Amino acid sequence: MSSNATQPAAADPKTGQACAPAAQAPARRISCKDLAAMRALVSDQWSDWSNEFVVSQQLIDQFAALSGDDYWIHTDPQRAKTEGPFGTTIAHGMLVQALASRLKMPLDYEIVGFGNMVNYGSDRLRFAAPVPSGSAIRARCRVKAVEQVKSGVQLTLEIAIHVVGNERPSVLNDQVILYM
Repeated sequence: MSSNATQPAAADPKTGQACAPAAQAPARRISCKDLAAMRALVSDQWSDWSNEFVVSQQLIDQFAALSGDDYWIHTDPQRAKTEGPFGTTIAHGMLVQALASRLKMPLDYEIVGFGNMVNYGSDRLRFAAPVPSGSAIRARCRVKAVEQVKSGVQLTLEIAIHVVGNERPSVLNDQVILYM
């Protein structure tokens, strides 16, 4: 996992794209082969917030077309306004999860010394709160576990994606990363 040690950046409200981040802070370099140093990353403390990204109706519609999940609560703003529980359309949980790669979480470390790094999946994935169309999201993370496994070192990174201004996360993911 490479460090994204940047200050949170504002998002362009039209495109949802992050504006240019501030200068990067120096990162601690931690070898994935140094199990004690890797385990020292485990913490109850969350990282600082990432940049923000706007989840537009256009993006939701594109995801619906790609995934085949065109349920009206995601794609029909008029019906969602009159019949839906949220008063507007909401993003697919899997879309919000996929947008985690757009959210650059500021980390003060960089893991080095591996030949390959693989997203090994999730130990836990929850869609705890809706993301209304047009909302800005941001994320923070923390290292939940590190363990030596047969094929390398496995790190579990807990990622919480929130709608900006909401205390309750919309997505919680215990992402498992394998360093080989």
